[in-house]
Amino acid sequence: MAFAVPRTEHLNRVVVVALVVAAAGLVLLHRAYRTVEIALSGLVLTVLSNDGVAVVAERQTVYFGLGSDTPLGLRMTPECTSAFLVLPLLLVGAVMIALRPRITRRVLSALAVATTAVVVVNQLRVLTLVGLVDALGVDTGYYWGHTLLGSMVSVFGGAAALVAFVWLATRK
Repeated sequence: MAFAVPRTEHLNRVVVVALVVAAAGLVLLHRAYRTVEIALSGLVLTVLSNDGVAVVAERQTVYFGLGSDTPLGLRMTPECTSAFLVLPLLLVGAVMIALRPRITRRVLSALAVATTAVVVVNQLRVLTLVGLVDALGVDTGYYWGHTLLGSMVSVFGGAAALVAFVWLATRK
């Protein structure tokens, strides 16, 4: 009696298509993604801040410092979302699985880790901006938090997530 060995070739194709569809969905539904991301920022700020925090999800905006002298609204624009760092991970993961189906599990695990890291890094960027606005005032704090340090947090965090993705996906 011969046992049938399940074929994983079809499953791997489904995974590749699912990753490409997820990437397309991220592009097409970027507004919904940003809404979720800013809501997460609002939750984090509510936990860490003594001043008032309010989220206006339909505008992808979080207002912080509402009980202070420096209240500010921060809008999550398409350029500031973690989606732009998640998108290449999804596409590279799809290509890796298409070319080497035997590493599917490793790629999916690496994708989960790297995606989580990118989202966490973007939340750290928001926290950096909020902390600097609180410490330095709106004008100076926003400049330093958004333009300089926030961008550095994104670049280094994104690079670290990419290195982790490649290392986790390709290690033996």
